[in-house]
Amino acid sequence: MKRMICRFLAAALAAVLMTAPALAAEEAEAQLPAPWFYSAVADCYAMGLIDDDYGFYINDPISEEQLDAVTEIVANKLAVLELPQRTVDGAALVIDTTRGGVMNALYQVCADYVLPGVESGAEAFLTGLGVVQGDGTGLAAERVCTYQEAAAMAQRLILAVYDSLNAGSKGLLWKATNGDNTLYLLGTIHVDRSNIYPLHKSVRDAVLGAETVAFELNFNDAEEAAVFAAKQVYSDGSKLSDHISADLYARVSKAMTDMGMEEEDFCYYKPWALSNSFTVLSSLDDTSSSNAMAMDLYANSLADWAGIPVEGVETYEFQCNIFDTLSEEYQETYLDAALSLYEATLEGAEPDPEVAAAAELNEKMMAGMFSSWKDRDPDAFVKFYDKAAIVESDDELQSRLFTDRDPGMIRAAAAYLEQEGSHTVFMAVGAGHMTDPGGIISGLRALGYTVELAK
Repeated sequence: MKRMICRFLAAALAAVLMTAPALAAEEAEAQLPAPWFYSAVADCYAMGLIDDDYGFYINDPISEEQLDAVTEIVANKLAVLELPQRTVDGAALVIDTTRGGVMNALYQVCADYVLPGVESGAEAFLTGLGVVQGDGTGLAAERVCTYQEAAAMAQRLILAVYDSLNAGSKGLLWKATNGDNTLYLLGTIHVDRSNIYPLHKSVRDAVLGAETVAFELNFNDAEEAAVFAAKQVYSDGSKLSDHISADLYARVSKAMTDMGMEEEDFCYYKPWALSNSFTVLSSLDDTSSSNAMAMDLYANSLADWAGIPVEGVETYEFQCNIFDTLSEEYQETYLDAALSLYEATLEGAEPDPEVAAAAELNEKMMAGMFSSWKDRDPDAFVKFYDKAAIVESDDELQSRLFTDRDPGMIRAAAAYLEQEGSHTVFMAVGAGHMTDPGGIISGLRALGYTVELAK
């Protein structure tokens, strides 16, 4: 039973968005980023260059500790590319918290690799890539560097190097057309892992080139989000402990308190809500950014900071009901399986053989799904993601994930293609909704629209 449900846990990550909205433009707190920084926010957050508290430090001078952290993120992102090494000669660079010192720190990371123009030195190399753009009067190398200036330099450097090498996660991206209407379709997996950031330029351009961006949910609808929050907890005065076994509740309590939570923080949550959280947690790996930003939320942030309207093709209430109407027996089994997988990922864990086998199966599936997703290879993706087996099962949850939802997804996509005039829309929903049987891609083709894998 656990092996079966573990397969469905990975399936759910490609079907239902189970994370809360994050990083909308209006959420910045005490300090507001400069307008020129807006275009960098989404990638900075996704790659861990800023965090949820950026409103408290974004305009402050960068500290040495912060500079070390920023430089380490750049180094890790470049290391993924496995670039040829070069021998560095010459005097050591002065690294401090001035703009020039930050430039030297970032350049020093690049100087170890064979990159076009890298031998020309820090200033020429970084200005040539557009990483350093000055303040209108020059590079101001002697001035103290603010955190947002350093983060922007790091973000531009990573994207410039990746773009020059045609690198980055390509995603399962299709282009559908009907007359003068264009619809970009991105199949997503609702978790951050496997070094997915940065995304390939073609994906970023598809988002930024759209006049409307659509997701499963409208992440910017506060009223709808409140509905989601309310449905996750019991409203009848009962608690989680009243609905699951004492042993399972004890395991949940230990997991949550080990994460620094008090019992009051989780005791009213329904099993399905905690199950979804444990599913996401067990799917992260050591390459997930410190913010663990799901790709849907990244695209939403990219669009939001660019001022592009965002829509949802489903409602929070609809998605909540997928889980909220499950039987109590199923919810308890689901929570047990999700928690077992999470426990198996903890350091020093010694799960029983059945759980260990399920965790290994889940990890292989997730790794394969992400590898094919990053390569934009839908044929390889379906080898790891067996939607037919999911749809054809007699599992209580599965028809709700796909059979009951795919037709609505197809109708929403077709409606964008049938708009009067000329329009470009970007639509991102779980990758499981794109694949067959019953997926959006074949559904649109059956309706007569042209759909091809994006180039």
